[in-house]
Amino acid sequence: MKTFMPKAADITRQWYVVDAEGQVLGRVATQVANILRGKNKPIYTPNVDTGDFVIVINADKVVLTGKKLDQKIYYKHSGYVGGLKETKYRKLLAEKPEEALRHAVVGMLPKGPLGRQMAKKLKVYAGAEHEHEAQKPVKFDLV
Repeated sequence: MKTFMPKAADITRQWYVVDAEGQVLGRVATQVANILRGKNKPIYTPNVDTGDFVIVINADKVVLTGKKLDQKIYYKHSGYVGGLKETKYRKLLAEKPEEALRHAVVGMLPKGPLGRQMAKKLKVYAGAEHEHEAQKPVKFDLV
């Protein structure tokens, strides 16, 4: 018996559309991260990008439970001394809902070149419209 290692020719990429309206942010992010990594395929290999493309629509209608809207904080640093910027999730969801969802998903992907390659396959849109109809995406129902 031999161990199967997927090659680039063995991998077929599918496009999925995920509707995040009324869904909890973390639950959407985990399922999207699994699709991006390829964990929903039988040929999944941790060190190879076997994942699919994911289009997330209605990112502005995602829900956070409890008091997370006011207590959860998004941090970024400018690189300069004292350059730490804090943004509450209520403000981040109001201004850039795509970035809130993207930050949650990318945090669940591997760090390094492989994770960055997987993150490029994520397309997030605040509204219900997207520009990837030519790829014939399939609707993915969240569990």
